[in-house]
Amino acid sequence: MRMGVLDVGSNTVHLLLVDAHRGARPLPVYKQKTDLRLVELLDKSGSIGKQGAQRLVECCQSAVEVAEDKGATSMLAFATSALREAVNGTAVLDQVREKAGVDLQILSGEDEARLTFLAVRRWYGWSSGRLLSFDIGGGSLELAAGIDEDPDVAVSLPLGAARLTRDWFSEDPPSKDEVRALRRHVRAEIASIVGSVSRYGDPDQAVASSKTFRSLARVAGAAPSGDGPYVRRTLSRDDVEALVKKLGSMPAADRAKLQGVSAGRAEQLLAGAIVADAAMDLFDVDSVDVCPWALREGVILRRLDQIEGAGFGESDESG
Repeated sequence: MRMGVLDVGSNTVHLLLVDAHRGARPLPVYKQKTDLRLVELLDKSGSIGKQGAQRLVECCQSAVEVAEDKGATSMLAFATSALREAVNGTAVLDQVREKAGVDLQILSGEDEARLTFLAVRRWYGWSSGRLLSFDIGGGSLELAAGIDEDPDVAVSLPLGAARLTRDWFSEDPPSKDEVRALRRHVRAEIASIVGSVSRYGDPDQAVASSKTFRSLARVAGAAPSGDGPYVRRTLSRDDVEALVKKLGSMPAADRAKLQGVSAGRAEQLLAGAIVADAAMDLFDVDSVDVCPWALREGVILRRLDQIEGAGFGESDESG
């Protein structure tokens, strides 16, 4: 079947269409991305304004039309931290449901971490042993660790690259004092949960997903996306540490000229690098493998598991 997945994130609205069948790898057939930046549309009260809500409705309407044109027979739609934390999030969800016909489901931070971990586990398989996964979004950082498909521990912290850029930097590039203050804040937040994650044991493999990690790896010399998903891409702690210093001295316009960095991500890449550096350092990870699958794939895989489970049950009862 052809399935649509609509991901309303803090930075972008992604539509992914896949051909998904029982026992087969979900095959991407079409992608569409809109830079909505919901996290930047929150006003001082924490609400999404009328203009932001209308833009979201229009994005969802467009996604529905595209999915129908491409032959999708179902749509999984979800939203993450920006809508989860918006004061008027419920009212905005009602608008989207009424005007666009899309029933957006709000994922908790823990759900994000668990579904991303599922995607990572399926990509690397059982031979990877105990996994530790990191994912830096626009509004939050998700971490999970475990030996099975459902992690032993899953944590979400409000350390997304867009959120931190908005809240901590007032200049471009930011001053050394601002960078140091953010670094101190990020490390204190991550240090507070290291024990609860590490108590289950050291990872056999550390993995990172998300656009932030992919961009950092590309700047550090990893293969471009055009080489395909099966090329191994890694990012070392030494490279991230060096990138924090390099990016901290560059205005966003110059960061956008780096390989693998889009104009839309350039402004927040420094904050993302600070989070990546802190996570890898505090968890004593020398390098991470950059996984091409993340939250959207996890949502698809979980849905396929549910369909398969229902099918098995029905078959069992009829026998």
